Amino acid sequence: MTRETADPQRPPVVAAVADVRARIARARAAGRSIALVPTMGALHAGHASLLKAAAQGGAFVVASIYVNPTQFGPAEDFHNYPRTLERDLDVCRETGVDLVFAPPHSEMYAENDQTRIRVGALAETLCGPHRPGHFEGVCTVVAKLFCIVAPDVAYFGRKDAQQAVVIRRMVRDLHIPARIEVCPIVREPDGLAMSSRNARLSAEDRAKALALYQALKTGEWLLHQGETSAGKTIAAMRAVLAAHSDLKVDYLSIVNPDTLEDVDPPRGDCMIAGAIRIGDVRLIDNLIVNVTG
Repeated sequence: MTRETADPQRPPVVAAVADVRARIARARAAGRSIALVPTMGALHAGHASLLKAAAQGGAFVVASIYVNPTQFGPAEDFHNYPRTLERDLDVCRETGVDLVFAPPHSEMYAENDQTRIRVGALAETLCGPHRPGHFEGVCTVVAKLFCIVAPDVAYFGRKDAQQAVVIRRMVRDLHIPARIEVCPIVREPDGLAMSSRNARLSAEDRAKALALYQALKTGEWLLHQGETSAGKTIAAMRAVLAAHSDLKVDYLSIVNPDTLEDVDPPRGDCMIAGAIRIGDVRLIDNLIVNVTG
């Protein structure tokens, strides 16, 4: 089923796998490469940066908008996750998207669906222990999208750095013929990383959320000043967050950005990563720091 939007400048919205494949086949026949930007909607400037990057060079850009239930835990915010399709279509129009794939659940997961992508050690650190099954759900839905769209290249954001590492490994291990491009984090003027979940924060909680970025910047500053202990650096970051007693810290870590293994002492390219919860809203962020010494 294809939904032609009221605004003819908006890209068409397709719900059926067969329709997506038919349109992509026509684009390939016209000599265009295929670029995919997988999203769960509630698009913001961070998503827009991915869509603009995908549109460069004349690729046929497919944006998927699907809130994937298998990557949410039973106590997570699947039912409250923002769904803003009409506004999302305006973002797609403004960024040069050619086709929006917005499937119903039944199109993505057949009745009695059983197959999942099992993820290894890369999913057992950082967010993994706090979101059991999350990366299995992410990889399963991304693998489905790769099978449906068959992109030459797919775009992801660095805010979800662990996700990008896991997907790159999946693509390598399963010989999926798609290039993965990871684009920089887009931030609010005060430094808060753009996230669809930011819309669920009250003004008061929005101000508190900035403490995560401030904690990561504290860690970055200490490493640039010559601190050689990961433990002392993480303790200083925790002290920044401790000023807000109602923030729950899932983790603060300093890891290798490719293997996600802890590094101590920090040397070379390191990723300082953290996750916090404000009420039922979970936020993540990271910084890439080059440590010389």
